Amino acid sequence: MRLGILAVVAGLVLSGCGFRPLYGESADGASSFDSLETVQIAALPDRTGQQLHNLLRDRINPRGQPRQPEYVLRIRLSEQTEALAIDQDETATRANLELSANFTLTRLDGNEVVFRGRSNSVNSYNIVDSQFATFVSQRDARERALRELSEDIRLRLATYFAH
Repeated sequence: MRLGILAVVAGLVLSGCGFRPLYGESADGASSFDSLETVQIAALPDRTGQQLHNLLRDRINPRGQPRQPEYVLRIRLSEQTEALAIDQDETATRANLELSANFTLTRLDGNEVVFRGRSNSVNSYNIVDSQFATFVSQRDARERALRELSEDIRLRLATYFAH
């Protein structure tokens, strides 16, 4: 019985403070993610940037590029590798791959920056004797980091549009 009363009180407190679930719909049936369809994603250089652009396009604009965008998302991507585990012969056996994305959301009418942020992702991979195996391991770490960055950016933008 106490648990039921606590649940009712918690519901009243949360509804009184303006809490709205990010994945929920408003009274008019729109969600925070619907606003993302007005965001155009600016092109990014190099292969890693293209991969991030494609992941973001799939998450932000699943129906294709917006016909009349209201915002443009610009991203500056950087990558850094750091050796973690050092063997007795002073060769690295494990490394961290860190990807950082500084992004800005700019309103197209007036070029006003309305939101800016930074997302980071760190993924580890093994360094082995086979160069090909190390390359594949590093590529996989990069792909995991890009997926994490794209999801983090999408959630941050949806949170911005929710407010």
